Amino acid sequence: MEQQGSVIGSLAPLLILFAIFYFLIIRPQQKQQKAHKEMLEGLTKGDKIITSGGLIAVIVKPEEDFIKIKLNDDTIVKLDRAFVAKKVETGNEDA
Repeated sequence: MEQQGSVIGSLAPLLILFAIFYFLIIRPQQKQQKAHKEMLEGLTKGDKIITSGGLIAVIVKPEEDFIKIKLNDDTIVKLDRAFVAKKVETGNEDA
């Protein structure tokens, strides 16, 4: 009986360490990925975005896998949705 207690006692620190690891690293990262995916799905024409390369652009036409963005008055390019870093909310952009 005493060996069973020692096995549980030796596994308890590992379980506690895994629980801490899960709540501090894995769970927040999953929430962040879910929020980013929802943001990508909710992009519409006229939204202002920042690409992962640091370019600020306005969406011209959202498509299934790509989006057409306008970088300035006469430059329109096609961008993979995976390279959208974040959406700039109205009022948050620097003038």
